[in-house]
Amino acid sequence: MNRVFIPLSLSQPDPVPADAPTESLAGQTMGTSWSVKLIRPPQLDLPAIRDGVQRQLDLVIAQMSTWSASSDLSRYNQAEAGSWHVLPTHFLRVLDCALQIAERSGGAYDPSVGPLVNLWGFGPDAARSTAPDAVSLEQARARCGWRCVRIDRARNAVLQPGGLYLDFSSIAKGYAVDLVVDYLRSIGVHSHLVEIGGELRGHGVKADGQPWWVGLEQPPVPAASEPAMQSIVALHGLALASSGDYRRYFEHEGTRYSHTIDPRTARPIAHTLASVAVLHADCMTADAWATALMVLGDEDGMALALEAHLAALFVRRDGAGFRESMTPAMQAMLS
Repeated sequence: MNRVFIPLSLSQPDPVPADAPTESLAGQTMGTSWSVKLIRPPQLDLPAIRDGVQRQLDLVIAQMSTWSASSDLSRYNQAEAGSWHVLPTHFLRVLDCALQIAERSGGAYDPSVGPLVNLWGFGPDAARSTAPDAVSLEQARARCGWRCVRIDRARNAVLQPGGLYLDFSSIAKGYAVDLVVDYLRSIGVHSHLVEIGGELRGHGVKADGQPWWVGLEQPPVPAASEPAMQSIVALHGLALASSGDYRRYFEHEGTRYSHTIDPRTARPIAHTLASVAVLHADCMTADAWATALMVLGDEDGMALALEAHLAALFVRRDGAGFRESMTPAMQAMLS
């Protein structure tokens, strides 16, 4: 059984010829996969569109990758204390969004959490199978703190106070989705669905008049449990991002350690919330909010989502199964 979510403010989609085929592009980027489904205007060449998409993806890697030693982000992270760094517009746009959500979430979201992510084995450093010791945790924690970020707006420069390590892994994929969408619309591809590592944004309709329907990701259901209700959403002028504690983790001595780190405790989250899905106008914001709400957990996350008027769906563990809750903004989209 499907449950359907429809955007409340639907702009009139551009008409699509009844015989227009849906075409696809796909590849690898940022350690994950990407895909684009689109209705191509006949005057546009598909390989040229692919090249344009790749340029957007390459831009994000060049500016924001912690895995590339030559990226703007890596150079900033390795810079000497007291140095100022003029950084590109896209970099600063992502940093600004990250800092805004850090403030609104009381530090549950923190773009400077990188040292802790790496220490727990979920960054570019080697993976691990045991929890780090207390001394290492405190040393990594001392390098974190979004309030240490200082920006000189006149010069578009950011101060490296010493040891600060920014990590955009919880927001860069969403921003890359937005860049690809902006590129497609700029060249006249008005009907498309863009996905990078599970973060999505769509616009327009297909030849049959249907929007781009996508399913909301669900945590794995135990074999003995009843199948969960499938939620699908029409992504017309809307982005979808989700965060879950089941995607990357390791177990040690009966304890499960999720890749989602709470910057306030310096440890992986340890509550019953299994996943959060956020619908928003842009994917960058949805991506960051999904992480923030996941860190906060079921009750605090819901309280902040209500305060911020977010469309969010929470799934928490309840015994052997799961229990859902959603914000009024999400509930309002139910068809």
